[in-house]
Amino acid sequence: MTKKDAAAPVDDAALLGAAQVRELAERLEVRPTKQWGQNFVVDANTVRKIVRVAGVGPKDVVVEVGPGLGSLTLALLAVVKHVTAVEVDPRLAGALEETVRSLQPDNAGKLRLVAADALTVTKLPGPDPTALVANLPYNISVPVVLSFLQHFPSIERVLVMVQLEVAERLAAKPGSKVYGVPSLKAAWYADVELAGRVGRNVFWPAPNVDSGLVSLRRRKPPKTTASREDVFRCIDAAFLQRRKSLRGALASWAGSPDAAEQALVAAGIDPRTRGEQLDITAFSRIAEARPAGVGPAEPRARRLGHST
Repeated sequence: MTKKDAAAPVDDAALLGAAQVRELAERLEVRPTKQWGQNFVVDANTVRKIVRVAGVGPKDVVVEVGPGLGSLTLALLAVVKHVTAVEVDPRLAGALEETVRSLQPDNAGKLRLVAADALTVTKLPGPDPTALVANLPYNISVPVVLSFLQHFPSIERVLVMVQLEVAERLAAKPGSKVYGVPSLKAAWYADVELAGRVGRNVFWPAPNVDSGLVSLRRRKPPKTTASREDVFRCIDAAFLQRRKSLRGALASWAGSPDAAEQALVAAGIDPRTRGEQLDITAFSRIAEARPAGVGPAEPRARRLGHST
């Protein structure tokens, strides 16, 4: 987005403040639940920052997951072409359009509401989204990001606020202690970086952890004859026992330790290497080299970042 396309800062009167958030929640008899990971943003400057860092503007069609009471939704509507909001809580979904009509009547027509669990969404009404911008519930953040990148190839960039630990994992690079399944699967789709930190006091109720902003800019996946599913299965297997060398960790995936070693050597990887040392391109080469005739190897433990 160029400076010419940048929108003017959104006036406080068009956004939700802390008192309004609590008043609205009380009127709707909404009490934030751990089940849906609800922590509502009550600081106008924070939602302005999210929109600014996301780099969205008048040409963008944004999908927002978990709009809650509408704090970020209002900040987005003021600057983008269209917002599709996906909300699982029926009470919040029912009130969102009314909130927008009350505070930003001129922008009410730019909002489309989808009452659904974001993890089940594979199609959206209206124009194709160009960006995903959201304050994501902590318990579904990685699966949601991966799922939307998979199902909506029109999404060019993502800016999400998530638990800081999750943000650091998504943005981690090979060799980092927190590098793993989420880092690699996100890297299949995009260049990922930590775009900022957010304190606890901007939320109601205040969470027990800090949050982070993660920026993802889509790029082409690695050139490989292996499918995304094959590469992701290889990643899952490598980190199921991350302390092992890849020769051991990929034994079940390849059919045997010797077969794993053959695949690794064919991919130009030292069999003594651990998964945390390799980038997505290396895992793509390993998946390509998997011996023919070996059935799909699914990890026995479900890991953060799942196999989407």
